[in-house]
Amino acid sequence: MTPVRRTVPVAAAAGALVLGALLPLGLQGAAQAAATPNGGDVIANLFQWNWNSVAAECTNVLGPKGYGAVQVAPPQESISVPGHPWWEVYQPVSYNLNSRMGTDAQFRAMVTACHNAGVKVYADAVINHMAGANQSSTTGYGGSGFNPAAYSYSAVPYSKSDFHGSPPCPNADLSVTDWNNVTQVQECQALNLEDLSTESDYVRGKIAGYLNSLIGAGVDGFRVDTAKHIAQTDMANILSRLSDTRWGGRPYVYQEIFPGGGSQLAPAAFESNGSVLEFTYASKLSQQFNGNIANLKTFGQSWGFEPSDKSNVMVTNHDLERDRTTLTYNDGSKYRLAHVFELAWGYGTPQVYSGFRFNNKEDSPPADGNGFVTDVNCGNGTWTCTDRDRGISNMVGWHNATQGQPIANWWDNGNNAIAFSRGSKGWVAINNSGSAVTQTFTTGLAAGTYCDVIHGDLSGSNCTGPTVSVDGSGRATVTVNAGDAVALYAATTGTASPSPSSSASPSGSASPSPSASSTKPGGTVTETFNENRTTVSGQNVYLVGSLPQLGSWDPNAAVALSPAGYPVWSGSVQLPANTAFEYKYIVKDASGNVTWESGANHSANSGANGGTLNDSWGGATATGQVTVNFSENRTTVYGQNVYLVGSTAQLGSWNPANALPMSSASYPNWTLSLTLPASTAFEYKYLVKDASGNVTWESGANRIYTTGASGTVTLNDSWK
Repeated sequence: MTPVRRTVPVAAAAGALVLGALLPLGLQGAAQAAATPNGGDVIANLFQWNWNSVAAECTNVLGPKGYGAVQVAPPQESISVPGHPWWEVYQPVSYNLNSRMGTDAQFRAMVTACHNAGVKVYADAVINHMAGANQSSTTGYGGSGFNPAAYSYSAVPYSKSDFHGSPPCPNADLSVTDWNNVTQVQECQALNLEDLSTESDYVRGKIAGYLNSLIGAGVDGFRVDTAKHIAQTDMANILSRLSDTRWGGRPYVYQEIFPGGGSQLAPAAFESNGSVLEFTYASKLSQQFNGNIANLKTFGQSWGFEPSDKSNVMVTNHDLERDRTTLTYNDGSKYRLAHVFELAWGYGTPQVYSGFRFNNKEDSPPADGNGFVTDVNCGNGTWTCTDRDRGISNMVGWHNATQGQPIANWWDNGNNAIAFSRGSKGWVAINNSGSAVTQTFTTGLAAGTYCDVIHGDLSGSNCTGPTVSVDGSGRATVTVNAGDAVALYAATTGTASPSPSSSASPSGSASPSPSASSTKPGGTVTETFNENRTTVSGQNVYLVGSLPQLGSWDPNAAVALSPAGYPVWSGSVQLPANTAFEYKYIVKDASGNVTWESGANHSANSGANGGTLNDSWGGATATGQVTVNFSENRTTVYGQNVYLVGSTAQLGSWNPANALPMSSASYPNWTLSLTLPASTAFEYKYLVKDASGNVTWESGANRIYTTGASGTVTLNDSWK
């Protein structure tokens, strides 16, 4: 809400990506009618991200990871004041959709992009009030005329008679002096915010018209700001006027109801109009992660929460993180583990909050000189892209796969380590203590090998990280590091490989043919593919090749690559060791059309240790190269990862945003294999990034190396 307790009313991460660059204004993609929701319920709360950045996040992260919805900033035009504090957007001046987050057209394009990714859009709806009566600015982000001093908003239009005065507010200055008094809370001004007379049929019609305009643009639901300040009967009347959403059914409504006040002001009194934001959940969760998480065994309605089907739960939000009353991005592993627990426990409708870093409570999000929010960059330390944290984003899939399953197989050590399953569908262990825990757990899972999705990504039947073996009794011996977690839900064994396809490339490109290479002894290795390819909105790059793990030349079984270092698309695949293979890249658009890379097939050999293949669209892998194995000994804490960066473009040109992630499979040795040009000198260093994007450089002089004419070399280094 606008600051009810403030002087004048949120905000692990992948590498840097300027999201707006991926999705130009003329967003292309499948027709809205062709899109269908993905069925998930997890909400990514992208606090004050601009519309282009939300669109890109839906396309590249939220949809692929299974998020069901995205909560976006208030879309209506708001006041613009000097310094452009974050709360500007909670002081509306019209119901036009030109705001500091972008234009009306950009908003509609964002909704379309999110729908094309299967993600619903929930808008933050500020309908209790307009701007502050104490504001002198008459400048809005869309150019509409207004005058707060005169209670005049010509673009709606509203005049002074459309606002609460005294009476009905019992206080002449219109302030709220008794937060337990229903009349004061719902008919006076919270911190000078001009309180709309929602008893008025005219005002109800204007509010409903605004919300219906959002539904017409494709919005699927609303987070109702300051809902406690709107009489329940008034809210019910407004909601009764709303249309069904484009995807069918009534809009999902969740209301901001701070706890406190008498029975008519308690959260339960508002449930007839929708769900409520569960502030008590966030507070109690914070207390346990700062105390003893073994207590979470009974976490639920008995703790004072609203019923699960009426609760919209969270670890934090923009108000709470500014008040420091809950866990925030400053709390490191506790913050991440609390999100893991929230997604695993299954109480209420969960949110994952991604905002921006701030030094002062009133700070603006990153913006230009006119206050318009700039594109989100998750790697420059200004944004907290929690929705991308590997463990958290992969827990969204875990959450979706275990929906409806009961809590079972609870284990705790009486202190700060717990484990439990959701029926027989998923199992998680969380260690909030300062030392590792090794235990043989009863997981409830069927026998098999499972991907630890906290540390690795599932790609078909492959896992890019560590795996856990579950025996025939459903038991597994697992070590959970300090401040860390392990989560299992999908077995990586027993999945049939796709049949080879006879599909050929389109005219003008070489037709791929299945490789005759056979698997040789030596197990599997990790091969990383980097493809430089610019795309337009709705397009994604995939890898396909001669091995079953690469889809056997079937575009429908191709491996999706990630644009985390756009325009370079990357992905890692477990391949049989010492095996020759061929491969190509393809582009698919939102309608499923496939464009094959031209030219001859790429050829490579996985070798004994795997490696990295760096390619450009339509170009063969370079010859005259040397394989360099980098190994860096560096201990880390949860959320930290080690990267390699250096003097050449392939090594990121000393830009931390382009640094290359290293594997922790041999921890504390972090490893990375690269194919580099022969007989070439380069300089390099190692750095550490945490989940919030903070960068720590290795000290001392740059390391220097010159590759030989051919062969393989290993550089064994230790952090300095």
